[in-house]
Amino acid sequence: MPQLLAVSGALGRMGRRIAELAANAGHTVVAPIDLKNAGESYGALLGDPRHKAPVVTAYQGGAEVMIDFSLPGAFETRLRECRRHKTAFVSGTTGLLPAHFELLDQAAQEIPVLWAANMSTGVNLLLGLVRQCAAALPESYDIEIVEMHHRRKVDAPSGTALALLHAICAGNGRNAGEVVRHGRSGHTGERTRQEIGMHTLRGGDVVGDHTVIFAAEGERIELSHKASSRDTFAAGALRAAEWIAGKLAGRYNMAQVLGL
Repeated sequence: MPQLLAVSGALGRMGRRIAELAANAGHTVVAPIDLKNAGESYGALLGDPRHKAPVVTAYQGGAEVMIDFSLPGAFETRLRECRRHKTAFVSGTTGLLPAHFELLDQAAQEIPVLWAANMSTGVNLLLGLVRQCAAALPESYDIEIVEMHHRRKVDAPSGTALALLHAICAGNGRNAGEVVRHGRSGHTGERTRQEIGMHTLRGGDVVGDHTVIFAAEGERIELSHKASSRDTFAAGALRAAEWIAGKLAGRYNMAQVLGL
C-alpha cells in the first residue's frame, strides 16, 4: 500500500536512493528533511519530477513513517519530532551512543521504532550465522572482525562491525566491552583466547565489506558480506518502513521485518 514518508538526510547518498526507490514503489516523500537547500523543490534537486515537496529543516508531521539516515545529533531531533507527531521511526544512523538507545526505548513507549546498524537482508543473515558459529565453536577458535568502507565514512568501527561483535558475544557469552581489541601495534604479546580483534579499513568508494574470521589450529572459517550498491540498504530501509506502518508502539528490529 502506498505510504506517506519523511526522509531525514534527504540530500545525502542514502536519502537520495531511498527517495528514488520509494517513488518507484508508489510511495510519496511528503517531508524531505535536510539542512541544505531549505525551501527548494526536492524533485528539482534530484532531477526527479515525481517529488513535489520542498526541502524542510524540521519535521512538522504529515507522514506515516520517517526514514532516518543522518548523524547522531539529527537522529535525536528527528526522534523527538516523531514522538510529537506520532510518526513511526525507522533509522539506520550509526555512531550512536548508549544515551541514544535509551531515547529509542523511551520513544518506543509511544510510537513504533526500529533501529538497525545495517538493513540489508544479507547482513542480517550474517549476524545470525556468526552468532550460531560463536555458540558452536570451542574457545580454541580465535575471532577477528575486519570491515572496510569508503574514505568519507566518519565513524569507526562501522555500526555493522559492532553489531557483529555483539552477535558473537551473544553466542559465546563474552562481554563485548571487555574482549574487543581495536587493532594491534608494537610488541603486543601473545593473543589471548578471549579477545576479539576489530580492524577498520577506509579507502576509495567501498560501500561496505565485513568479514568475521574464526581461526583455529588446522582450519579457518570466514563469513563475509560485501555490498556493491547502497540500494541493498535503501531497499531494506524501505521494506522496514512498509512493515512498521500501522504497528503498535514498541521497539522492533530487522529480524522481525525479514521474518528471520
